[in-house]
Amino acid sequence: MGAAMSRPAPKSFHVKSFGCQMNVYDGARMAELLEGQGMSAAESADEADLIVLNTCHIREKAAEKVYSDIGRIVKKAEGDKPMIAVAGCVAQAEGAEIPRRAPAVDIVVGPQAYHNLPRLVAEAAEGKRALDTDMPAASKFDALPKRRRQGPTAFLTVQEGCDKFCTYCVVPYTRGAEISRPWAAIVDEAKALVDAGAREITLLGQNVNAWAGEDGAGRPQGLDGLIRALDALPGLARLRYTTSHPNDMSDGLIAAHGEVAKLMPFLHLPVQAGSDRILKAMNRSHDAASYLELIDRVRAVRPDIAISGDFIVGFPGETEAEFEETLTIIRAVNHAQAFSFKYSPRPGTPAATMDGQIAAAVMDERLQRLQALLNEQQHGFNLATVGRRCDVLIERDGKKPGQRIGKSPWLQSVIVENGPAIGELVTVDIVAAGPNSLNGVVVAEQKAA
Repeated sequence: MGAAMSRPAPKSFHVKSFGCQMNVYDGARMAELLEGQGMSAAESADEADLIVLNTCHIREKAAEKVYSDIGRIVKKAEGDKPMIAVAGCVAQAEGAEIPRRAPAVDIVVGPQAYHNLPRLVAEAAEGKRALDTDMPAASKFDALPKRRRQGPTAFLTVQEGCDKFCTYCVVPYTRGAEISRPWAAIVDEAKALVDAGAREITLLGQNVNAWAGEDGAGRPQGLDGLIRALDALPGLARLRYTTSHPNDMSDGLIAAHGEVAKLMPFLHLPVQAGSDRILKAMNRSHDAASYLELIDRVRAVRPDIAISGDFIVGFPGETEAEFEETLTIIRAVNHAQAFSFKYSPRPGTPAATMDGQIAAAVMDERLQRLQALLNEQQHGFNLATVGRRCDVLIERDGKKPGQRIGKSPWLQSVIVENGPAIGELVTVDIVAAGPNSLNGVVVAEQKAA
């Protein structure tokens, strides 16, 4: 695998992450590892000696897209080819097949082994086979460097893996069983992120609300206890978490939405479908009625909460009437945001071999109808924000001079003029809304704490 001869160790790197927020977190941690080895981050892949493709395996043809990327890198390279590493879930799923199909790849490393990336880079530089897709019981997090610098928002992985085994999903096979990071490690990393500049932290997990552990006094805690502990961190202004599973939405976590000031009024709680028969075929542990009851309970303690979800259309055997049930549950919830996809069979999952696979044209048409409804709801939610005064955390520059873009408590992008500093939490009057963003005016002399 890779070059048979030794080569100079890379001096620069570029990490290209695909997929979910956990991949973004993993990509940032890999960058920190490589910087710790004395390498510098390149602005683009064209300028890097080492290119890390941090892959996602959730959607169909994910592996083929990776091979296409590898081909483009090789074709574009002038002179010596950069060292190429394939990381993430495609690396876990494909393993040694990757260098067999793409000999230009020097390193393959799975999502539970990327803390070994510096060793793998050194092995590849020596011309050795550099592959690691182990899923060790020991936590990789212990081997990662301390957090050093951070923008105003940060991701913090607290839980990985999944034991739910939804019939359409590869996560249990690529990320492994559910594990929760220790309380102290999470609190320490959160403190380091705040010290490095973070004002908002989003707690991440494949099933983040399945997190469980013991606090410093040895008392059992769930995600709500962890959130309450982080709420006490000086300098931290906001908390969020994603992605949740309805099965793990505890009474304590619901209560936290009404009691923890720093916990933002936004909940991503995927239902996936509105038909009870389809939900059972997906191996989801809820039905439509229990899901709607959960939403009602959260809204009872936090009436202004924004609800986000995930939807799959065209699951094997889905009838038109069952698809209409999904539209019904969408109307009942009224989403602020949502992600929606056509079902795509993943090799090795039970749904891939189920009878009743839906024709692509039918899935296309259903997805268009579903997304039209979701887009209408998102725009309506944005319009309902006009006239409100809220705090906005400024995250980055806008497209025009003097513009800044930040996030409302409900995770909407808000554009403001006359540029407050990045990292400031400012009080804003929302004056206009489009389908995907809001416009606001900073309230003079009324910056939020």
